[in-house]
Amino acid sequence: MSAAWDLRVETLHLPFRDPFVIARNAPGKGHAVTTVVVELRSPTLPGLVGIGEGCPETYYGETPLTMPVVMAHLLAAVPPGALDLSGVDAARAALAAIGAAFDDAIRGNGAAKCALDIALHDLAGKALGLPLHRLLGLSPEIPPTDFTLGLDEPAVVAERARRSARFPALKIKVGGPKDLATLEAVRSVFDGPIRVDANVGWTPEGAAAIVPQLVRLGVELIEQPFPPRRYDWLRDLQAISPLPIVADESAVAIEDLDALVGVVDGVNVKLAKCGGVGPAARMLARARELGFRTFLGCMEETSVGIAASAAVASLAEWVDLDGCLLLAQDPFTGLELGPDCRWLLGDAPGHGVTRRT
Repeated sequence: MSAAWDLRVETLHLPFRDPFVIARNAPGKGHAVTTVVVELRSPTLPGLVGIGEGCPETYYGETPLTMPVVMAHLLAAVPPGALDLSGVDAARAALAAIGAAFDDAIRGNGAAKCALDIALHDLAGKALGLPLHRLLGLSPEIPPTDFTLGLDEPAVVAERARRSARFPALKIKVGGPKDLATLEAVRSVFDGPIRVDANVGWTPEGAAAIVPQLVRLGVELIEQPFPPRRYDWLRDLQAISPLPIVADESAVAIEDLDALVGVVDGVNVKLAKCGGVGPAARMLARARELGFRTFLGCMEETSVGIAASAAVASLAEWVDLDGCLLLAQDPFTGLELGPDCRWLLGDAPGHGVTRRT
């Protein structure tokens, strides 16, 4: 029997810098995030360690307990020798084939797949001496990230907006009874674009009523106002809204895109939803082919997940890669935010992130 992968899994429970509540949070949530970090070693690459991350969401059917079981199942479907690193083209083909094998092994489970996919890309980049964006053949020139503010009292959100005014855009979580008051308060202290994210928290009547106010306030886009499969509600709102409606919970993986054509203007791609670096790059490229405006988002991840996401950010029009900035302390280092709020993609092999000492 050939030597097997060596997978080490660690669950991290990380407090937020400020409370971070969204419309579909369970009561009491919003003070910390639980994410899963992995170290992956291959017997064919002695001395190298691939680091990956997947942030599980019970909303998508994953927990820190399901992830190790699923990851073991996924790796059992792919021998270490499948990671062909004889050249860049061979590595790209091998990583895509491994991703396809993961999808054949089990449906969904995007966070588990994401953790392994990031680790595999990190391993490949380190072995070939290439940063992830170059391994993928993508540009290091990426849009700046916005910064996200959770649900809270309008004055509290406004104060956080004032403190975050260096970001070129703010994303404001909505879906509560004080949405308009919150947005008015934010606009009083912030002049830049505002993006709103309802996380399925609106009704059709409420959304239709607030759209003119959002236009007045200079809102740039509306993210996922309704439950995932309510394509009829989404289509009807997009038809009356001069602002783009962006699907998030409705756009989990690449196979969801076709159903959204003619329904919404944009889609939000996240590595932890669709399965990692390779799947995200393919989903963003396919979304662009279908005429969608592209948004690259994140979970509340450490800089492992954010660095991997930044590698594909050149494929997105809008970028929301602030997960590690929401944490009270990021346990990883190596990812730097430029003065213009763009993540800096350097020359370090792999994603360039290491454990903080």
